Amino acid sequence: MIGLRFTKFIPEEDNRTPFERLLELFLELMVYTSGDVEEALEWMEQIDQEHNITTPDYTLEDFRRDLERQSFIQNDGTGGQKLSGKGERIIRKRALDQIFGKLKRDGGGNHRSPIPGRGDEQTAGRKPYQFGDNLSHIDFTSSIQNSQMRTGLDSFNLREDDLEVIETEHKSQMATVLMIDISHSMILYGEDRITPAKKVAMALAELITTRYPKDTLDVVVFGNDAWQVQIKDLPYLQVGPFHTNTVAGLELAMDILRKRKMRNKQIFMITDGKPTCLKQKDGSYYKNSMGHDPRIINKTINLAIQCRKLRIPITTFMIAHDPYLQKFVEDFTEANKGKAFYSGLQGLGQFIFADYEKNKRRRR
Repeated sequence: MIGLRFTKFIPEEDNRTPFERLLELFLELMVYTSGDVEEALEWMEQIDQEHNITTPDYTLEDFRRDLERQSFIQNDGTGGQKLSGKGERIIRKRALDQIFGKLKRDGGGNHRSPIPGRGDEQTAGRKPYQFGDNLSHIDFTSSIQNSQMRTGLDSFNLREDDLEVIETEHKSQMATVLMIDISHSMILYGEDRITPAKKVAMALAELITTRYPKDTLDVVVFGNDAWQVQIKDLPYLQVGPFHTNTVAGLELAMDILRKRKMRNKQIFMITDGKPTCLKQKDGSYYKNSMGHDPRIINKTINLAIQCRKLRIPITTFMIAHDPYLQKFVEDFTEANKGKAFYSGLQGLGQFIFADYEKNKRRRR
């Protein structure tokens, strides 16, 4: 019996330029530093001292000059530097490739429904012509072949029962709100949860804008309060000294979706904890860090029920493993008739991508 056989490890040849190799590390660090160029470059200096990532022929100063020359960074107006629009776009694209893989960007921007009918996307299927079918969908090649098989070449004529129509699929559009928890617990206990959440948001934004441009994606962050952020702001998200006001996040998400005219609407919520905060009418905050406060929980559950009545499913991605949190998530999901995933940090992107693709059918 042959046991394990060891051979010399020969790494694949790296044909990238020194700039391209350092750029990959720089872009990764920019997500962790929330878009702080100087801090990312300082980290690179420390890494260089320990692992010699540069050479005498190409130093970090050369790299910084190339970042400026190729417009990845620009002056921020205060003497410092920040990511340019090009830099922000490349970070989103990189997040998409990291999380969702090399997806084909077909530009269609539409979600297939399993129901064939009078849609506007052609399929490989054919069916006999019926009164009312769109004449532009008649497959004349197949129709003429049917006539020839019926009559032969000498007495060719075309009848209605020879006609075949190309089946089509309905196209639907999706309005999505992605809610991201930025409460303090997202960086507690030695686990960075906000960085994977940012990466998922950037990847989802890149997916929708490139592959499904007719869809919409709005991003809402929530701590003590909730507010909307632009896609270009995603690399700069930071956790604050906040509690978790899930109610404020849901109310803002519902208000955004109310203004969208699409039939299909959904909410994705990335969080690591239970609701612990409400904003009162006088502007003060009602907080209970211990959680499971009936006043807070009941208000949150009521909003889940409202979303269900409005046909807005909520998919909750719980990126924590605490068993005591499951009861709230189960009650919340049951009230909305939505879904919940206890995904962990590593599988978060794949879960969201799969669920987004699955929800792209038209609901009737």
